[in-house]
Parts: sequence; C-alpha cells; structure tokens
Amino acid sequence: MAEALVSVVLEQLRSIIIQEVGQEVRLVVDVKNEVEKLTSSFRAIQAVLANAEERQLEDGYVKLWLDQLKDVSYDMDDVLDEWGTAIAKSQSKVHEHPSKNKKKVCSFMIFSCFRVREVGLRRRIAYKIKELNERIDVIVIVKNMFDFKSLEAGIKQHEHHETASVIDVKDVKGRENDKDRVMKMLFSTESSQGPALRTISLVGMGGIGKTTLAKLVYNDLKVENHFDKRIWVCVSDPFDEITIAKAILQDLKESTQNLIKLQTLLEKIQSLIRGKKFLLVLDDLWNEDSTKWEQLKDSLECGCLPGSRILATTRKRNVATSMGSSPSTDILELGLLSTDECCSLFSKLAFSENESRERGDLDEIGRKIAAKSMSGRLKKLKAKFWLLYG
Repeated sequence: MAEALVSVVLEQLRSIIIQEVGQEVRLVVDVKNEVEKLTSSFRAIQAVLANAEERQLEDGYVKLWLDQLKDVSYDMDDVLDEWGTAIAKSQSKVHEHPSKNKKKVCSFMIFSCFRVREVGLRRRIAYKIKELNERIDVIVIVKNMFDFKSLEAGIKQHEHHETASVIDVKDVKGRENDKDRVMKMLFSTESSQGPALRTISLVGMGGIGKTTLAKLVYNDLKVENHFDKRIWVCVSDPFDEITIAKAILQDLKESTQNLIKLQTLLEKIQSLIRGKKFLLVLDDLWNEDSTKWEQLKDSLECGCLPGSRILATTRKRNVATSMGSSPSTDILELGLLSTDECCSLFSKLAFSENESRERGDLDEIGRKIAAKSMSGRLKKLKAKFWLLYG
C-alpha cells in the first residue's frame, strides 16, 4: 500500500517539474527546489519500502512509521491534484469557444482572470509544499534510525535478540495503565487455571513493548516483595526444554555444569522452588505446540506455593492459549502507544539533550504527523472520489 502511494507521488512530482520547465504554470521562487528535495526524499524512502513493509509485521513502530508516511503521501497527492486541476481548468477554458474572434477575446479574458487567481493559488501551493517537506524531514530522520535495507542490499532475515530483566525506568514512555492491569492479574487469586500456577500472556506485534512491560512489572518493588523467587528467561525460537531448564537454574544461581539430562534438570528445579511462590517470565515465546511445554510446566507446578505465576510474552495469540492462558482473563493484548507517548518516544530517539532548539522546531510537526487519524484519511479519499466521479 505505502509503496504504491509513494510511486504515485513520485510520478506526480516528476510531472510538476516538467510543467515548471515548460512554463505552463510557474511556481513561486524557490519552490522548484522544494519539489526537487521532496522528490529526493521520496526516492530514498522508496528504496527501503520493501524491507519496511516486511518488518511492520514484527515491529509496531515500523508500522506506525509507515502509517505516517501514508498520511504525508495522501496529503502530497492532494496538493499535486489541486495544482494539476488548476492547470487543466485554465487550459479547458481557453479552448472551449468555437468562434475564432470570440475565442481570442474570451481566451484573453479567461487567461487574465486566471493569472489573477493564480497568484493566490501559487502561494497556497508553495506553502503546502514547504510544510510537507518539513514533515518528510521528520519521517526521513526516523527512517534512518530503523536501519532499513535497500532493494540493492537485500532484506535482512529476522534475528532473535537475547533479553535481560534490567531496565532504566525513567527511559520508559507510557504503559502505566497496562502495568497496573498486569500486576492485578499477577496478584489476583481468581483464575480458571487453578490456584497453584497461573500463566498470564502479553500478546502483540514485535516492537510494541511487550518485553518492556514485562521488565517494568518484574522490577516493581511490590512484585519483588510478593514473590519469593523471580526468574527471567529469554526463550525465542526454537523452543528447547533443556535450554530453558538450564536458564531457569542459572537465574536461580544454581550451576548446571554437570546436568545434561532433562530429568535431572527438572528435579533440580523442583527442589529449588518447592514451598516457594515464584514468578517466571518467559520472554519471546514462539512455540504453539503445547506438548513441548507440558513436562516443564508440570515440574514447575509440583510443590510450588499457590499464587505462583508465569508471565509470557509472545506475538501470537495461539502461543498464549497453548501455554494455558485463558482468553478472557489471562491474556493482555497490547496496542500502540498514544499520540503523546509516540511523540515523546520519537523525540527521545531522534534528538540528544543538547539539541533542544532543533527539536523545538520539529516537535510540533512530529505531533501533527502522529495525530493523523484513519478517519481523516477516509474523508480525504471520499472527497477526492466525489470530485472525480460525483
């Protein structure tokens, strides 16, 4: 979708430059440079769109970036349509009278009237193009931070990264309400899974903040005081019971040097958690086969105190249900951050602390981009449809 939009905009930009060169309709001073700059920016974006379209399935912020790009593309399309329509109207007015003498007189009058109206139109178009360039500047800044691969460089394969429970809370934007909800689920005694061990799952696309939310909960003082043991394991793919069992023991400060068999590992885990109320975070789960999880879960459940919890993060709802999470009470699906939270996050990523002057100029532009809604885009498309076909 984004790729098609960008292609349309590039074609229209090429057309407007040709019209400028041919002097059919003159742009105001310096706007030709603005158009050329826009063209260059869109071409740079076009080169990485294939990679961005693929990565949006796993990274929520890439999806947000693509949505912002679509908003600018729709607005650019509207501006260029307005310019092209004005040109078409002026040309059709000149040629609509059959009489030669009349045609000359009418053509002159129409041309003169159009020239008067054109001054205001040119200024309005110039202002809109400059504003769009400022918005594209922000999008290009964020694009560069994502390290997209161009068509020539090929598309990088997805990689799983090891996660740890450490977090600097002051760097986290948003998720306060989600954190409160998760903690209530951890502390609640009401569950269809039974009193001993309950699995709570955080579900959402990659990059949306599941791991960050799990870290916030894991490091909360109330959680630390509530559970006797806290364990953090990054699972990723493939799901391997022996590897996970060893990671659990290592986080419990137990050596696994001479432990090779799954049976021995599970017995050791049982001895360490017996009579304890624990919280086990299983980060980045992908396995949908519940049978691969059963032995480990049974071992964890044996001997632990009621109120023990497993907190899982996954991109797939099927994984959450295979872990035993009840869809109605034990699964929290994360959505995107609010507009203010997104602006705050992008501002932090794009600027350092000593760039406050530059940030001040672009903050408002970034806020307008983030505030764009789908309803606005639909209204724009409906209006364009009626202009063309109504």
